[in-house]
Amino acid sequence: MVLITGTEVHHIKNVLRLKPGDGLKLFDGTGFEYDAVIISVSAKDVAVEIQRKLKAAFQPGPQIIVAQAFLKEKKMDDLVRKLCELGVAQWIPFFSQRSIARPDAQRLTVRSQRWQRIATEAVKQCRRIDTPRIEDALSFHEVLDFSNSCDLKLVFWENETSRLTGEYASEENLPKKIMVMLGPEGGFADQEISMVRDCGFICAGLGPRILRAETATITAVALVQYLFGDMGQKNLDKGLGLE
Repeated sequence: MVLITGTEVHHIKNVLRLKPGDGLKLFDGTGFEYDAVIISVSAKDVAVEIQRKLKAAFQPGPQIIVAQAFLKEKKMDDLVRKLCELGVAQWIPFFSQRSIARPDAQRLTVRSQRWQRIATEAVKQCRRIDTPRIEDALSFHEVLDFSNSCDLKLVFWENETSRLTGEYASEENLPKKIMVMLGPEGGFADQEISMVRDCGFICAGLGPRILRAETATITAVALVQYLFGDMGQKNLDKGLGLE
């Protein structure tokens, strides 16, 4: 028997309105899912019996890491939710030269915890079996150091006219780890773009229109997933679609 506690009790009891005898699918965030049956429901916990443990089938595709310069207000919260739905594996907030929002250490801890909760909720909604990793906030230079482990590094910039294409990968040689780097509301400074180019990043634009920072991030990740990941045409042909 397994006891479910915390906020999940409210979700099971009051949102899903499940009762003893109802089936439930659980996941542990590491790639396993479980078929379970509810035994009892109380105000503090839900007791379930595990029927079987399954290794979830992963769609082939690269690990996408999003390095996002800090944005104002709650834009970062919304991005965590949307990027989780898009299948991002890792989220790295960082401070760039034009970042307006610069929370202190205590505030960063609170925000990081909130982002983790948001990611967990989004995982349930979009039926992912793995939870994105939320990293601590980094400096611009630390992000460049972090990128050294990636085999494809992309930076999107509003002043770049070149478009991203699939020429950087083939079916036989798909990138396994991709970093996607995006700037704050005011964009990257020219000096920063020069530095990321020197670090091996490919610079690309997102068309003739100037997008809001949060729109640009979602658009960029969807494009990367289409060109290199599990939203590509071959997967769409197999019936993967929208909910």
